Amino acid sequence: MIKVLIVDDERLARVELKRLLSTCEGVEVIAEAKNGQQAIDLLQQHSIDLVFLDIQMPEMTGLELAQYIDSNIQFIFCTAFNQHAVDAFELNAADYIVKPINRERLQQSLTRVQQTALIATTVEQPEKELISYLPDNHGLLLKFGDSSKIIRLQEVERFESVGNHVAVFTEQGKSYIHSSLTKVEKRLDPALFFKASRGEVIRIDSIAKIEDGLATGSLLAIMTSGHQVDVSRRQAQALKQLFNVW
Repeated sequence: MIKVLIVDDERLARVELKRLLSTCEGVEVIAEAKNGQQAIDLLQQHSIDLVFLDIQMPEMTGLELAQYIDSNIQFIFCTAFNQHAVDAFELNAADYIVKPINRERLQQSLTRVQQTALIATTVEQPEKELISYLPDNHGLLLKFGDSSKIIRLQEVERFESVGNHVAVFTEQGKSYIHSSLTKVEKRLDPALFFKASRGEVIRIDSIAKIEDGLATGSLLAIMTSGHQVDVSRRQAQALKQLFNVW
């Protein structure tokens, strides 16, 4: 039985999706949320397998909310707009459904979720791939305006997922790498860089201070540049332990 949380700021949209889900086997709607903060609270209170997310919501968008969802919980975006699909799949969304939703399309998504869950529980995980971390003095050839410069990894403050690119933030400014954040993260030494959320990796020695975040259980990492980085609830405890904050 797949336990579902529906997140949408429009009540009628939640009612319709709940009705459609009631016609599908092996699905149970556990809770509904009308905004991101309510959804985060419900995820802490209930055991959820799958989240249906609207994107355009006040205060916290579905894309922002997705970064607070634990990696073992699958999520599907349901939205009236198709222009966010690339960003959605960069966040490892199970599917992206454009409203209005019909039962056939919904069942297709549920089947995909069920197959993914089945594979995760029955297939033996392969041994971890051995990947060598890049040294701190590794040079990155980055473009800034009309010129290209070699930036050492030790000069990078943070990496941020932007569509099918990764934004690289340095004292020289912002540049881009045509890659996914997942691929970049695999080459970064975890003793030097910390994954703050699904969409952002930050340099540990560039963190100036840590404050409580807006979402319950989240943190805010203040970088030496003054930029504020949201640390997801799932990663908050790991960051505290990193700095021996008890």
